[in-house]
Amino acid sequence: MDVYEAVTSRRAVRAFTGRRIPREVLERVLATAAWAPSASNLQPWHAYAVTDAPLAELKKRAGERLAAGGPWDEPEYQQYPPDLKSPYRERRAAFGEQRYGALGIPRHDVEARQRAASANWECFGAPAALFCYIDRDLGPAQWSDVGMYLQTVMLLLRAEGLHSCTQMAWAKYHRTVAEILRPPDELMLFCGMSIGYEDTATQYSRTGRAPLGETLTFLDD
Repeated sequence: MDVYEAVTSRRAVRAFTGRRIPREVLERVLATAAWAPSASNLQPWHAYAVTDAPLAELKKRAGERLAAGGPWDEPEYQQYPPDLKSPYRERRAAFGEQRYGALGIPRHDVEARQRAASANWECFGAPAALFCYIDRDLGPAQWSDVGMYLQTVMLLLRAEGLHSCTQMAWAKYHRTVAEILRPPDELMLFCGMSIGYEDTATQYSRTGRAPLGETLTFLDD
């Protein structure tokens, strides 16, 4: 797949088929993604690929926690600033309106929105998931490196005809994830990523992007 096509066709897919992904495909993607750039070649990502029985057990435990209605795990990092300023606040709000509007869920129906969000912990039906950790002692520059690694993974998945959805939502259940993955204590869960073949029978609304002039400045004269 052309790189431009991979970039523009990548999106957060939230409906997957149960079609099994050959292990050699996942291994090829993740072995190649290891060439993602990182400052001084620190390679600060720690990834866990989960399929089959371990993933089924994780989904089961997450579902049980959700059904019990208990609190989320204490946050280990701040996902968004408490006072998100403009224009980021408006972009986030527009995303929510589009996402839930496409599902026919009005803004005031909090319960329906929560039900839709609960699909996160089913990995949207995906047969594979990637959980990405970072060492607690590392800083913002290394978090940036982890982001470049994840983007590389997602683009390589497109080259294999696969889709993905990164999910910081899994950080809210980081203790449950740790029960299955058993990572070293010095690692912090950043996000999960659902991986699979898209369920094309499910309709979706593509989230747009800000005009280029809002995010890019050319200096050429």
